[in-house]
Amino acid sequence: MSVILSRHRGMPAQDGAGVKLTRIVNQPSLRYQDPFLMLDEFRSDNPNDYIAGFPPHPHRGFVTLTYMLAGRMEHKDSNGNTGVVEAGGAQWMKAARGIIHAEMPKQEDGLMWGFQLWINLPAKRKLEAADWADHPQGKLPVIQFEQAEIRLVAGELSGQKGPIEQAEQKFFMADLRLQPTATLELASQQQETRLAYVYQGEVSINGQLVPRGELVRLNALDDLTFVSSSSESGVIVLAGNPIGEPIAQYGPFVMNTQAEIEQAIRDYQAGKLAS
Repeated sequence: MSVILSRHRGMPAQDGAGVKLTRIVNQPSLRYQDPFLMLDEFRSDNPNDYIAGFPPHPHRGFVTLTYMLAGRMEHKDSNGNTGVVEAGGAQWMKAARGIIHAEMPKQEDGLMWGFQLWINLPAKRKLEAADWADHPQGKLPVIQFEQAEIRLVAGELSGQKGPIEQAEQKFFMADLRLQPTATLELASQQQETRLAYVYQGEVSINGQLVPRGELVRLNALDDLTFVSSSSESGVIVLAGNPIGEPIAQYGPFVMNTQAEIEQAIRDYQAGKLAS
């Protein structure tokens, strides 16, 4: 069996107050990849593409994880949390029973480049208290190789542990950076859902070439060999075990049933979602 199960290109989208982005997971050719609900890449050096940001908006029922490659984004939420995520850093927000937050650029020009990943929560955790954590670049372990490195956001590798964790729900997220013509080996995480997105350059994965802007679904059990082309390359690798529960989504609310979605809307309208 080929290590690559399918290939998908992201599609242009807008969110927030008109921020231009690429929707990679949760678009017509690639729906939910349980437990991952959505993956967006935002990348532009044109302030008009990102300056309006993501003004205050609600969430319930899942987790957001923002990881930055360049630029600065400020987070503020209804629990009083505030922080700025910068290049190499990550922010984790457990919306759970409800939170209202804003994510706004802390720059007026220059490159803004990063990812937002939505991770589902099991039914028994969807109505827990909301939580938030800021992890600057220095808190993310970097595993160095001769011509490559792995920046570990979540999960365990080579005796290192990424800072982002969720109770009873292990998942893996790593940023692989390869110098030209470098080779990097990555063992299987033994998790059923496994994805790789090439965000820079192009790489061959077990002998199959994957260009920038393409996400591949991978066989869960194979060890991986990444070989970069003649330029520097970057790959986001995700792995996790499916929750296996029904998913009902309406915009920023992700629950298990339509009735729970309707309750989330009523709670938001009544000002009780984040209480």
